[in-house]
Formats: sequence, structure tokens, C-alpha cells
Amino acid sequence: MSVSDVHQRRRPKKKPLSIHDAAQAGDVKSLQSKLEEDTGLINSRNPIMTETPLHRAAASNEVDAVKFLLEWQGPEKVELETKNMYGETPLHLAAKNGCTEAMKLLLQHGAYIEARANNGMTPLHLAVWYSVRADTVAPVEALLEYDVNVSAKDNEAQTPLGHMPKSPSNDKLRSLLQAQLDKQQSNKGHSMIAALEAALQPIVGLEHLKLQLRRWAKGTLLNEKRRALGLHVPKRQPPHMCFLGNPGTGKTMVARILARLLHSMGVLTTDKVVEVQRTDLVGEFVGHTGPRTRTKIQEAEGGILFVDEAYRLMPVQSGSDKDYGVEALEEIMSVMDSGKLVVIFAGYTEPMQRLFGANQGFQRRVTRFFHFDDFSTKEIAQIVYMKLAEQTESSLIYGFKLADTCCEDALAKLLENLTTEKQRQQLNGGLVWPLLVNAREHLDERLDLDCCDPNDLVTITMQDLEAGLQLLPP
Repeated sequence: MSVSDVHQRRRPKKKPLSIHDAAQAGDVKSLQSKLEEDTGLINSRNPIMTETPLHRAAASNEVDAVKFLLEWQGPEKVELETKNMYGETPLHLAAKNGCTEAMKLLLQHGAYIEARANNGMTPLHLAVWYSVRADTVAPVEALLEYDVNVSAKDNEAQTPLGHMPKSPSNDKLRSLLQAQLDKQQSNKGHSMIAALEAALQPIVGLEHLKLQLRRWAKGTLLNEKRRALGLHVPKRQPPHMCFLGNPGTGKTMVARILARLLHSMGVLTTDKVVEVQRTDLVGEFVGHTGPRTRTKIQEAEGGILFVDEAYRLMPVQSGSDKDYGVEALEEIMSVMDSGKLVVIFAGYTEPMQRLFGANQGFQRRVTRFFHFDDFSTKEIAQIVYMKLAEQTESSLIYGFKLADTCCEDALAKLLENLTTEKQRQQLNGGLVWPLLVNAREHLDERLDLDCCDPNDLVTITMQDLEAGLQLLPP
């Protein structure tokens, strides 16, 4: 045996190139060969890092390999959002390594630009991190072209801007991000204000409440801008409130609108409203009230707990035996500082004022008081029109309309003449529904069975409304 034969035998065999190595090296020919043998390899994960071939190609900026994998026409397609052991997608790795061309290809094929790694970072966080160290803005510019969210926060509550060191060398990058932030904040602000005004439109009166909500919306937008700039400002606590007024003045309706608004502003995590009264919270025996109240609190978490006739939770006479309603109040107060929900206490003005005067805990926790005045006849007439416009097909008055002679002024005058002040105070907006149902029934009674005029069949007249008012309770 010759010396060359001995060396030939001792030479270690060359390890076959894995599909991950081929992707990292940009070896498209090897990629194609391996996928033709086994198409399932396209999303295979390597040991330890659990990365796919697309991860490796993107991290190395091997554009041809990235393009080949993205356009592979085999029975199994490449997965764009697969995450490695750190929760990073291929777009994360391309951003982290400043692989701008690979990033553009991934984005063109629909990669999720707001994907989150295990530490909460988005591709923009990582692109900023790279750009600061490499003194380039190219990776960030690639993401900005797709309107990436500059306000996104990682698990440390830091935005991409918040991670940037304050240095003159970063001025260009900071200006780019700031311009995008200003644009997004402006668009979001206009959208939120428009939604706010649309939601406030159905609320009759209550100008003080509307003003307060407008202030909240503006303050929320400014706080978001402060945080996006890396400024540390306290999070707004949910505003616990008290709605004071007679029944039918719109307290429950406003609570529902409020839930939607606070949810859209990010103050609440949901827009649900859980309505409760004493009977929903207070048990008949010792040990029943606490669990029952806590169940309702948990149900309302993230939204609004609306406690109607809240004064009924206090003992009728001071010095009497402990009332279970007090236990319910204490349970509610115990969670009001948690920031997990908004509590609205509602009821008649005088007994509610006594309730708050007798409990210092309420005085500290409830910071917003809104008085719901009785509706004027003009406002009740407005509500009649609003009620008709919002009916669904299941409503008894769906498809019906008021005659042209039933203008708001004429209807207000009719209400003034045919209802008493006591009726209006006790019912307020609550008289609208029975009025319309009664009027519709009078229309049926008034019409001849041979009537064939489509307009007459669905038109409520002043005569029908007058008859409807006369049927209201005294």
C-alpha cells in the first residue's frame, strides 16, 4: 500500500451540507436539490436555535436563497412567521443583522411587520439597534415604507425611540422615526376624535360630560406621544364616576357609550358594561355577599361595573345591625385602586350624595360626578326621532315614521300640554318607547282595513301621538 493510499484512507469524509447551511451560504442549487428530494425540509428546524432555512438565509442577506424559498412551488410552502427559540421570525433576524434587501423581499411577500419576539421587540426595535451601531438608516427606512408602528413597546415598555442613545450621530435616524411618529399620531388622533364625536352625537345634553371625554381623548393621545419619545409618564388610572339623576335620563346608555370610548382610547381593555343592582350583589345569609360581589367584579374586569341605585347598598338607618350591602360596597372599593375596571355608581341625586358623604373611601376613589338633568320637552322630542331611527327589524315600530306635521317643535308642545311635570321627572326618556308603541297601536285602530296607501299604513300622526300620551301612567 502506498503512502498516498494511507493518507486517502485517513482523510475524514466531508460532512454533507445541510439545508440550513445551504440557505446560509446562498447555495440555491443545493437548496433546490434537497427540496426536490424532500419538500418537507423547507420548514425544518435546526438543533438548538430551532431556525428554518428561511431564518438562516434572511439572517445572512442571501437574497437569491430568500427569493428561492419564498417562491418555492412544492406541495409544502415556506412559513413566513415561524419563530426561533427567542421568538424571532426571519424578518426579525434580517432586521437584527441589517439585511435590508432580505427584509424588503420578506415584506413584499407579506411578512408580519409587527411580529413580537419573546422580549416583546418588533423588527423595528432590532433594526434601530443595528442602525445605531452600524451608522446606517437603510434597515429602518425599509420598515418605514410599510408604515411600521413607531409606538410599539417591548416587554420593558420601551419604544424603538426609547432605546436610542442620545447622541448627535443618531440625529438622522431619530428624525426619521420622529417624522413617522408624528404622522401616525396625527392620523390616529384625527381618527379617534372623529369616532369620539360620532359617539357623543346621540347623547342629549350633558355638555360637561362631553367636555370631560374630549379632554380624556386629547390627554391619552399626548401621553402616547410622550411614551413613544421615551419619556416616562404615569399611566392614567381609570376614572371612577358617579351618575346622578332621575330614571330615564340616559345614565345606562351613556355608560355603554363611555365603555366604547374608553376602550378605543386604550383606558379599558374591553368595552363591556356589567350592570348590577343590590339584588345582584347582596346575599340573604352570612358569607353569600362577598363571593357574589366578587363574581360580578370579575365579570366586569377590563370594562365598566355599573352599580345602579347604589345608595341601596347602605343601611336605611345609621347604627342598625351590619347590612350585607356594606360588605358589597367594601368588596367593590377594594378593587377600585387596581386599575382593572371602571366603576360607575348611579342613582337619585339626594340619596347618592348621602352615601358619598358617609364614606370617605368613596370620596377618595370617585373623582368624576355628572348630573343628569331631567329632559326638557324639546329634548324628549329629539329622543323620539332618535329612537325611531335606531330600530331593528325585530322592533314593534320598525319601518314606521312620523308625519311631516310632527316636527320637533310641534311634538315638544304636545308633550308640554299632555304630560305633567311629575310624569316627565319620573320617566324622562323612558316615556318615549311606550309613547311610540301606544301611538302605533292607535294608528292600527284608526286605519280602515281597506286602506291601501303604503304611506298611510306606516305614518304616525299627531293624532296618534296624542292618543299615545293619554295612555301613559299618571
